[in-house]
Amino acid sequence: MNILVTGGAGYIGSHTVRVLANKKHRVVVLDNLSKGHRAAVKDVEFVPGDTADRQLLERLLTGHNIEAVMHFAASSLVGESVRLPSDYYRNNVVNGLSLLDAAVEAGVRYFVFSSTAAVYGEPTEVPITEEHHAVPLNPYGATKLALEGAMRWYGEAYGLRYTSLRYFNAAGADPAGDIGEDHEPETHLIPLVLKAALGLIPRLEVFGTDYPTPDGTCIRDYIHVNDLAEAHVLALEAMADGASSKIYNLGNGNGYSVLEVIRTAEAVAGRPVPVKYAARRAGDPAVLVAGSEKIKAELGWRPRFPGLREIIETAWRWHSNHPVGYEK
Repeated sequence: MNILVTGGAGYIGSHTVRVLANKKHRVVVLDNLSKGHRAAVKDVEFVPGDTADRQLLERLLTGHNIEAVMHFAASSLVGESVRLPSDYYRNNVVNGLSLLDAAVEAGVRYFVFSSTAAVYGEPTEVPITEEHHAVPLNPYGATKLALEGAMRWYGEAYGLRYTSLRYFNAAGADPAGDIGEDHEPETHLIPLVLKAALGLIPRLEVFGTDYPTPDGTCIRDYIHVNDLAEAHVLALEAMADGASSKIYNLGNGNGYSVLEVIRTAEAVAGRPVPVKYAARRAGDPAVLVAGSEKIKAELGWRPRFPGLREIIETAWRWHSNHPVGYEK
């Protein structure tokens, strides 16, 4: 299948591109490299550019006879979205609508969307299922939910089939060790823990030790980036086989506390992680764990990296061999 992957040089996008290429799909990556890395894209066609460029989208979609789009290109920092909601609505919603319009006009049949658990807001039940109410607490989650709504109506009006994948905490790196997580700034827990272990940052800051959890720190669901990538490809192949549009959660279904992550990372790295404890951050729920039974039942998806240690081991391989990330 001919597939356009927007944001394919980013963390999750690049791992998905590798899975697609390994399955012999013909992939074109579109990325403006504002967050992604050219070195993360190998053995497929790379096009520098932005989803805001409608003419470029039209040329790519028609010129490569694109049959499916996987859409990862988005702004994705919660705190930044609160400070700059206009930027998030413009990039995530306006540009997303432009991509949907171009896809429909070019006759694209399938659309796989990188969504987020942030659409749910404050959880009222754990694990969180797809039926949980969606009341985002920040513009990031709100913009992702807005594009999900648009996809529904585009499906009704134009016949575009879509799958939206709402995921929890992506983590780890490809076991080959040559691609991995490299954000600036880095906000994810596992890479920050490993950076502290490597001495690249003076200490890890832990926000809150008085949550109603066994050790007082927040509990989160960590899912390996390759398991996410496999789910995207499964969703696409299911639609190609006739499946209807769907929304799925993606997580391991297991929650680990911040302190459990730190202890596991110390065991993997064989060195201590310096820690500074701080007050809670506003809006951080105590527990976020995914209910992913729907995608398991309907698509047969199973995490290949279900354990925290094996996830961190792949991340440690990447970070210890690439302490400054991709070559700048």
